[in-house]
Amino acid sequence: MSDKPRILWADDEIDLLKPHILFLENKGYDMSTSTSGRDAVDKVKEEDYDLVILDENMPGISGLDALNSIKQEKPNLPVIMITKNEEEHIMEEAIGNKIADYLIKPVNPNQILLSIKKNLDEKKLVSEKTTQGYQREFMQIGMAVNDKLSFDEWKDVYKKLVYWEMELADTDVGGMKEVLETQKADANRSFCRFVSDNYMSMVKGQDDKLIMSHNLFRKAINPHLDGKDPVYVILVDNLRFDQWRAISETLDEKFRVDNEDVYLSILPTTTQYCRNAIFSGMMPLDIEKKYPDKWSNDEDEGGKNLFEKEFLEDQLKRLRRDIKISYTKVTNLEKGKNLVEQIPNMFQNKLNVIVYNFVDNFSHARTDIHVVRELAENETAYRNVMATWFKHSPLWEALQRIAEKPCKIIITTDHGSIRVKDPVKVVGDKNVNTNLRYKQGKSLTYNPKEVFEIKKPHEAFLPLLHVSSAFVFAKESDFFAYPNNYNYYVNYYKNTFQHGGISMEEMICPLVVLSRK
Repeated sequence: MSDKPRILWADDEIDLLKPHILFLENKGYDMSTSTSGRDAVDKVKEEDYDLVILDENMPGISGLDALNSIKQEKPNLPVIMITKNEEEHIMEEAIGNKIADYLIKPVNPNQILLSIKKNLDEKKLVSEKTTQGYQREFMQIGMAVNDKLSFDEWKDVYKKLVYWEMELADTDVGGMKEVLETQKADANRSFCRFVSDNYMSMVKGQDDKLIMSHNLFRKAINPHLDGKDPVYVILVDNLRFDQWRAISETLDEKFRVDNEDVYLSILPTTTQYCRNAIFSGMMPLDIEKKYPDKWSNDEDEGGKNLFEKEFLEDQLKRLRRDIKISYTKVTNLEKGKNLVEQIPNMFQNKLNVIVYNFVDNFSHARTDIHVVRELAENETAYRNVMATWFKHSPLWEALQRIAEKPCKIIITTDHGSIRVKDPVKVVGDKNVNTNLRYKQGKSLTYNPKEVFEIKKPHEAFLPLLHVSSAFVFAKESDFFAYPNNYNYYVNYYKNTFQHGGISMEEMICPLVVLSRK
């Protein structure tokens, strides 16, 4: 059998198109012909073709009827419709049947060739161009990550890496995905050095322009409350920047992006610390001091984020915002459906905050449930599952209802996550927390070269459980493992998505402003 792409061209005047057929054969295509729609349908049923070119106006069954029959038989077979009829309803019907292209007669051979290449060779051509583009930028990124960068510069580096990761996701030309993965690991190594060297000064506010968890609301959300439109803050727990990019394709249907930015999460990169900091406008140590009855430490029983609405209301008072607000937390499908029903009641509020917990729940399910692991076995699959969920979620339905009236929407998160690969041994007593990416306690044993340590938590505005307590954070794609039952522990958690430590994926969080189209 020929390796050439097989094309069927159906036209009742096919003899007049002989020069076009010869032109395409010379370009390397295996051409077959048909003179009627019925014959074309029969041939598609009997033989395999890579593409069909179909005249819209033929005797017997029309080209549109033939198109419908072909799509029922082979839904994924690309069909190029050619017509001299420019009526809009013809075009709409053809597009509705998911044609690959629509050309108006008279057509020249190069038009046909371009359409064929777009449909048959597009993936190959895009892969080659994408690979060439990344190869050109590879050196520039590599040089940048070895420089002493500011956080603004790190934002640009991370956005570029995410862009190329998504562009290269569907290609494997020259092993470029592996090259990018190595470069991303190198970048994470440098980013961890940046955080280790600068974290203490950053949380002390030495860079007034830097947006972090505890000043996110004041610096990035509060200014929008001066506008005339209601503001909706959608905080999707554990939403990485690449996942934002994946769902942005769906959002583009109803919204325009006014500003796509990122901010720096505080440590530890967990909901307990980061989200409480966002809503209170304070660092964890200050929350503990001001609200001793509302702050829970790692070793305390019960929920750790039970007072977000109260924290938010108090922060608004400090900001002198006397406005009508709503706060909604969605933790399951039923609450998601209730959210959709409640949207009309939110139109009169100046500020509506919606916390959506799906991504974090899915991340934990992926660790614990084997089938879910298979659904999201790598970065691309994890991102695609997230995008597919969003497209069919109550959250997207709610956003579409929000878009019915003028609004400002801010989409953000409390932290991201990273796929962990390399175990780092740590030893602690029975009171040490169970998180795989950070540990706190008074009797921790570890290799200081493998972690970022904060020996005096108060200096990083972290609560102090005991006089001798310290915090240690895993870096890059490491995760903490105990010596006891070490091999089982490592095998169980390797390649799972975790958060709590230091990496670009966990700490560089999306902060996006949208308005309705």
